[in-house]
Formats: sequence, structure tokens, C-alpha cells
Amino acid sequence: QVQLVESGGGLVQPGGSLRLSCTVSGTIFGITMAWYRQVPGKQRELVARITTDRSTNYLDSVKGRFTTSRQNVKGAVYLQMDSLKPEGPADYYCTNFPSTWSWGQGTQVTVSS
Repeated sequence: QVQLVESGGGLVQPGGSLRLSCTVSGTIFGITMAWYRQVPGKQRELVARITTDRSTNYLDSVKGRFTTSRQNVKGAVYLQMDSLKPEGPADYYCTNFPSTWSWGQGTQVTVSS
């Protein structure tokens, strides 16, 4: 059973930055990885995706502000979030894409002054 551990969330002011990290217990070689977020009471939405050749796709609302990357040898995926807009709290999760693994605990992000 693959385990996912997300970290790096927190409270940040609008315009600020956060870097989320995701550590996977198994290999991520050959696996497309993705970041999702969920606001309480709403469905989880796909925020970013990164393929094995490091091609990326983003939710329109975060394009130009978020960047996802990966380090296969470390089994790690990252989400650099810049120019953050007010939101929150929102829980961010990483997983494989399409999602077949059990979800991790997520990491919570709140953007507020």
C-alpha cells in the first residue's frame, strides 16, 4: 500500500508563497503525479499534474503562479505556489494520476491577511 505524506502548508498572506512537498513510500518512476485541493464542502479539484517526462498541466486559475516538479529518486513531488490569492482553508493532496492510491492526510493552506 503506497503511503503519501504531504507537508509545507500553513497560513500565508495574500501575495506570499508556499512550497508543498509530497513524499511517496513507493516508487514514482513512470507514474504521472498530481496535486489536488479541497475546500470544505466542495469537491476535490485537480490543481496540477506532472508526467514522467515532466510535462505539466495546471488548473486555469493557478497558471503562471503554481509550479509542480518532481524528484523521482527521492519519491518526491513538489508544488511551488506563488502570488497566492486569498482562500482557505484548503487541503492539498498529492497522488498518482489518475488517482488509484489511497489519499494521504493532506496539508492545509490558508491565504489570509
